[in-house]
Amino acid sequence: MEIQDLSREQLQERLAALTEKYNEYKSMGLKLDMSRGKPGADQLEITNDMLDPTFLGDFKTSNGFDVRNYGILDGIPECKKLFSEILDVAPENLIVFGNASLTIMYDYIAQCMIFGAGAEPWAAQKGIKFLCPVPGYDRHFSILEHFGIEMINIPTNENGPDMDKIDELIKDEKVKGIICVPMYSNPTGTTYSDETVRRFASLKPAAKDFRVIWDNAYCIHHINNNHDKLLNIFEACKETGNEDYFIEVTSTSKVTFPGAGISVLAASDANIRAVKSRMTIQTIGYDKINQLRHVNYLKDKAGVEAHMDKHAAILKPKFDAVLDAFEKNLAGKGIASWTNPNGGYFISLDVYEGCAIRTVALCKEAGVTLTGAGATYPYGKDPEDKNIRIAPTFPSRDELCKAVEILCLCVEISAIEKILG
Repeated sequence: MEIQDLSREQLQERLAALTEKYNEYKSMGLKLDMSRGKPGADQLEITNDMLDPTFLGDFKTSNGFDVRNYGILDGIPECKKLFSEILDVAPENLIVFGNASLTIMYDYIAQCMIFGAGAEPWAAQKGIKFLCPVPGYDRHFSILEHFGIEMINIPTNENGPDMDKIDELIKDEKVKGIICVPMYSNPTGTTYSDETVRRFASLKPAAKDFRVIWDNAYCIHHINNNHDKLLNIFEACKETGNEDYFIEVTSTSKVTFPGAGISVLAASDANIRAVKSRMTIQTIGYDKINQLRHVNYLKDKAGVEAHMDKHAAILKPKFDAVLDAFEKNLAGKGIASWTNPNGGYFISLDVYEGCAIRTVALCKEAGVTLTGAGATYPYGKDPEDKNIRIAPTFPSRDELCKAVEILCLCVEISAIEKILG
């Protein structure tokens, strides 16, 4: 029976029982963290072998280059070949960077602000805007807000963003781009449909310096065997000639070590030339020792897939624990809905409208730290105050089960409070 169908007296009785149970948890002094999508300690352990010095060999690449020295600005050939296999992009259209793809995105936006993207610098064009599929990734929004770029919410569904709305909004030349996670989106876990990707490839923006930041962070992060597939955006662009609009990024942050990975940018010939021309001033080169270590450890696409199967074996029980708890405690009550992704690092939970902030606060009081309510929307403002990003990866499974039980309790308490007024 849905909560809304209960009488006021029944709601009050239910709230009293839930509050009693909540206070029991609160008295335990728990400290459970589900706030960020960090790999758990057990995931970090599976890559420890990569630190064995033997994976560096004689420090030489296949063409005899010594990775301990200066040189090779855009990444060693073996590393580019590996990511060429993963992303299905030609090696010459790749640049290997340092630890984080977030740094690539920040730097690319900064360079567009200062130098432009084939037109006047964005900083000189007043009132520029970006389109942001929501719910989305808070760090994307932070970058755009940092540079004073206005953000416009784009609703999403199981196929991806509302492309009709995007087509309409890009008629404004002040709209300079879109930033998104096309596969196992953060936080919904949605993968854009083939039709959505083709519509991205067919965009006709008024702005000639338009860019789509295609943050393909989770392209190999499958949880279930029936994993999603994402249409290659650059293949789709071959029919439209729009490849210059797209900047794709990914990294090994959750593949090997989040604090010591490598990141990659994929782009058109023209965009690669533009980025390289600035890199010659910006850096002598990135950590080639780490690049060689990664390649010698992971070897090839098959090696990467085998390694990711180890991650999936750890993550699937955690995702199942969250989904089972939601089904057991929240299903059929009319107060919550959630996604069931095949990969990625998050589950998107929609609670009763107007209750996300209260739910997160109740959880924190009981010792469960969640991502802040509103974080999945630009400026931290969820217009319906209902979305919460659930990150199941970091806690142990036992801690996770307890945390989710408390979360479900808080979801129902906040909903009943809202209904009772």
